[in-house]
Amino acid sequence: MKFIKKLLLLMLLVILVIGAFYTYRGYSLYKNAVESVALETKVESIRQEKDYVVIDNLPKEYLDAVVSVEDHRFYTHKGIDYIAVIRAIVNNIKEKELVEGGSTITQQLAKNMYFTQKKELERKIAEMFLTVDLENEYKKEEILELYVNTSYFGDGYYGIGQASKGYFNKKPINMTLYESTLLAGVPNAPSIYAPTKNPDLASKRQKIVIQKMVEYGTLSKDEADELLKKIK
Repeated sequence: MKFIKKLLLLMLLVILVIGAFYTYRGYSLYKNAVESVALETKVESIRQEKDYVVIDNLPKEYLDAVVSVEDHRFYTHKGIDYIAVIRAIVNNIKEKELVEGGSTITQQLAKNMYFTQKKELERKIAEMFLTVDLENEYKKEEILELYVNTSYFGDGYYGIGQASKGYFNKKPINMTLYESTLLAGVPNAPSIYAPTKNPDLASKRQKIVIQKMVEYGTLSKDEADELLKKIK
């Protein structure tokens, strides 16, 4: 019994040491990033981009679709969704690899602004530190606006302004519900869901977006049924 207790204490100590190590590395990555380019400076440079679109010029249906499929508790959490994190940990343990990150929209914005797409633990921790800054300094609407303007939509299109123009030859405000739900699903995996690359997979992803909108009350069942008729 004593041996088991000592073994458990040793395992706990190892976990704490490893956790401290990666937390330090993550914090260092975060500090280097914001010291290189201050958060406020980075935000202003993004807003100055030619194709930047303010939130008032985006369809409500598109914003609802993004929140529903990416982070449905976006307006209620403080940047980190602990329920999603726990779910991701459980799923990763089941799959024995990092298949899910549980990232919120704010965390994804942090990644888009400063970090690479590689699934590294220290990068995830760095994102969390930056997420706290974003949530403290900016309103939810500003965070969502920045997120859709920094997301990659495939085919070389960065931001919803470029994506709407490139795929539909129109301004984002003029996107239909069909187009809004299609683009809302692309940033999850642009190389897979870009409409011009894999139309079938893009449609499957679009159906998930619609399903989530119905599930979280941002689209009625009747509207969803009508929309699904248009999807091959």
